[in-house]
Amino acid sequence: MNEISHAKFGMGASLTRLEDDTLMTGRGRFTDDHKLENMLHAFVVRSPCAAATFVINNTSDALASNGVHLILTGKDLSDLNPLPCKTLFPQPNGKTITPQEVPVLCEDTVRHVGDGVALIVADSIDLAKDAAELLDIEYEMSEVVVDMSAAMEADAPLVHGNSDGNLAYFDFKGDREKTENAFSSASHISEIKIKNNRLVCNYLEPRSCLAHWDDQWSDGKGRFDVVVCSQGVHAVRQTLCDIMNLEIKQVHVTTRDVGGGFGTKVFVYREYPLVMEAARRLGRPVKWTGDRTEHFLADAHGRDNLTIAKMAMDEDGKFLAIKIDLTANMGAYLHCFGPYIPNLCSIMTTGVYDIPTMAMDIRGIYTHTVSLDAYRGAGRPEAAYTIERLVDKCAMDLHLSPAEIRKRNFIKPEQMPYTTASGRMYDTGEYARTLELCMQSAKWDEFDTRNINAKSNGKIRGIGMSTYVEACAFAGSEPAFVELMSDGSVELKIGTQANGQGHATSYAQLAAEKLGIDYTKIHVRQGDTDELSAGGGTGGSRSVPLGGVSSARAGESLAEKIRLLAADQLEASASDIELENGEAKIVGTDRTVSFSDLAKTCTDPETLKAEGNFQQDEATYPNGTHICEVEIDPATAETQVISYTIVDDFGVVVNPILLAGQVHGGVVQGIGQVLNERTVHDDEGQLLTASLMDYCLPRAQEIPNFSFQTRNVPSTTNALGIKGAGEAGTIGSCPAVMNAMIDALKREYGIQHADMPLTPGLLWNLISEKQ
Repeated sequence: MNEISHAKFGMGASLTRLEDDTLMTGRGRFTDDHKLENMLHAFVVRSPCAAATFVINNTSDALASNGVHLILTGKDLSDLNPLPCKTLFPQPNGKTITPQEVPVLCEDTVRHVGDGVALIVADSIDLAKDAAELLDIEYEMSEVVVDMSAAMEADAPLVHGNSDGNLAYFDFKGDREKTENAFSSASHISEIKIKNNRLVCNYLEPRSCLAHWDDQWSDGKGRFDVVVCSQGVHAVRQTLCDIMNLEIKQVHVTTRDVGGGFGTKVFVYREYPLVMEAARRLGRPVKWTGDRTEHFLADAHGRDNLTIAKMAMDEDGKFLAIKIDLTANMGAYLHCFGPYIPNLCSIMTTGVYDIPTMAMDIRGIYTHTVSLDAYRGAGRPEAAYTIERLVDKCAMDLHLSPAEIRKRNFIKPEQMPYTTASGRMYDTGEYARTLELCMQSAKWDEFDTRNINAKSNGKIRGIGMSTYVEACAFAGSEPAFVELMSDGSVELKIGTQANGQGHATSYAQLAAEKLGIDYTKIHVRQGDTDELSAGGGTGGSRSVPLGGVSSARAGESLAEKIRLLAADQLEASASDIELENGEAKIVGTDRTVSFSDLAKTCTDPETLKAEGNFQQDEATYPNGTHICEVEIDPATAETQVISYTIVDDFGVVVNPILLAGQVHGGVVQGIGQVLNERTVHDDEGQLLTASLMDYCLPRAQEIPNFSFQTRNVPSTTNALGIKGAGEAGTIGSCPAVMNAMIDALKREYGIQHADMPLTPGLLWNLISEKQ
């Protein structure tokens, strides 16, 4: 294991979160907490139909009702552009994807339940909802298709009448000829058909947006101030400018505290340009805040893939090639990054295995459902789930243990750097070692004894593993800017956006280590386009691997400037100055000067500022092994996760406490996907699971204590050796839990296949068919 030495407040220290005191004492400031004088409230009227044409016959009664100031319909917004899909790549035939993008408001056709029809602005949200009841909207329902397989039929109802079928796009990754040759010479071929179920994110804080228009700003063109819960204000600003045909300088976006994002708050949704347009027309601030049901009906969903995967093997079970046929639900429209998510799946198709060649066909399909986009992991969990389920099927077919089939096919450390069949370059990884350590920690060899004990109590046990790798912190940079303040503290500005990760802590401890001050003296500022001209936001586990390195470098650069200032005041050489406890000191003497005094006496403000940046040229590749043990009660079909063991490789660890929190949370989301979270539409496109009464999230009482340890091999592509960890728990957990469930069902009932989610009701039906 890589041992890391660390300063009291520096790299590797288990520091408690700086954010928690504010949040736990109710002093956090979320978007809906913002209130402005004369502020109005907006309500979006949404379609009750999944597919229909409509006419708004009359808005006058609603407009005349108490407290109503404005009603907007799609026909009022002809000068606004639709919400852009930003991943319109060329298809194998050379044609770029033709987007069917989300309209700010629908004009005459709705394509999913919850599609936006009108905006009502009133003195209160209740008055706006009352007015919505007075709108005279006539819907003419049409045929609906919500199932991907049905949507691909030749006679399927069309989601977009001007399209040729419901195929949104197609793509291919790999080498078809080489893969087919490998399959033709294979001694064994294993195949699996799996569904990756649709998920609704359900972050704690529903989305919200507040807009104010200042028509007197600057050159008279006017300017918006927009407060929004996001994962990065700069991308939001650019997209809003694109939609509303504005110059960058005309939009100021801020984000304060954010109650969870998971990728789903990266995007701009229709409510944001709507409240901006309303604020401009009325000359008053306008706020919209969604409720939980609107979250289900209006926010991008995740996953929802159908996959057929095949593995070609030689006589010894060595993998020769893999073929994947992936069908991805796009929903009613191509959302921001929607088409790109299956491509992210494709780049990690081969996982941790030495598979010489691959062929992957990808199809995106329109259905009359909410659009789909990035959700924690964004394609990487889908890839890990596919390969790890398939590898277990290979083991079953060849009568090998799950561990043995993996060990025969792992990429070995001596093969690093290793370029996969999808073109990714893995720099480090000791996959067999993390597997061995995880099996030891989970007491895998003693499972049969535990299983016998469980059976004596009328229960069924199963154990499953997954060995995963993910790509994160993709090539790029995230500069950090620091400034020494007059009180001796340091302000650090960066263009990422915390939504629960603990950025204020991790950035602070990296900078503090270089500056020789308590990490509580570093004050991190994010989420303001006026303070920084650019920023990459938070997503893809990029913040600490990129922004953390920049924070350390910014701290180092400022430290050098402080030494020069102190050397001048103390009449010494800068090389003789050490920084400790907020003071600059001549080594071996008691002569010191405080950071505060240096800042107060400095005549050049630029001397007190520094920048750090790091350009990373390749992604990082965290990896590890998860082992899950489950127990099923056949009498109730309820499942209990008995134990969960993790051995991960995250390179160099910044803060073990924050790391554990990220991994634990990700694993819980994976457990939820396998055992709890079921999204159900009826044949008319109604979402039957549109509240937390019907959509089951995992609860604390259902989650075991995790056994979590690391065996870290520093990344060679990251300047500090960091690999990133924000999504890893979600990526490794789904296949581990599902493989454990299949193991239990196979042992007792001979069931070798099932799909997520295995809720008690669905599990009961599955077991009943075998009894």
